Amino acid sequence: MKRLENKVAIITGGASGIGERMVHLFSEEGATVIAADINEIALAKISELKNVHGMKLNVASEDDWTQLLKEVKERFGKIDILVNNAGISSEKPAEEINIDDWQKMLTINGFGPFLGIKHVVPYMKEQKKGSIVNISSFTAQIGMGFNPYSASKGSVRAMSKAAATQYGRFGIRVNALFPGIIETPMTKDLESTKSYVEHLVAATPLQRLGKPEDIANAALYLASDEASFITGAELVIDGGFSAQ
Repeated sequence: MKRLENKVAIITGGASGIGERMVHLFSEEGATVIAADINEIALAKISELKNVHGMKLNVASEDDWTQLLKEVKERFGKIDILVNNAGISSEKPAEEINIDDWQKMLTINGFGPFLGIKHVVPYMKEQKKGSIVNISSFTAQIGMGFNPYSASKGSVRAMSKAAATQYGRFGIRVNALFPGIIETPMTKDLESTKSYVEHLVAATPLQRLGKPEDIANAALYLASDEASFITGAELVIDGGFSAQ
């Protein structure tokens, strides 16, 4: 049997990058997948996949979350899995960051996952089970990046622990992944700086950057029943960079 047979999964930021790879993998493993994203053109393309349904979602909008989850429950009868993957990044130096930069980053990367957890929990409580996988970053665990991105991913780390302890008694598991530098459209600008990329690879024990499938495979495991006794866990996927 496929690992997500008969599961209904929502993946935010599911139309590109890591999220897109998750959508492919989860659908291949038998899930009905809702790819939730703000990019309608990309959603139309990914909706061509078998058992994949693209739905527009601004993760920072409470109204969008309420409508999305209501529609998913009405159409598919349940919500087994939520992957809070959507996010933005920035290479802006600390001395140039202002309050607008800070608020935008924390709203999308921090408030977005909070809303997802807040609004999916009632559905999972009713089912007495559910799996939430939050995508944080290795910058939330090490001294790398004095900027709102690291702060926003730190908030995801804290929320994951809190939600795991608060909702575990209802059969809801909450775990977090901590990717290192992954080759995605979001890191395209970083990859254009060849010398810096070479430096990162040289500093990584496994001597390469990560790939979207590295994160997708880990999310699949935590979302599946194979991880039925795992909650509040933190899995770092950075090729060993932060182990040094």
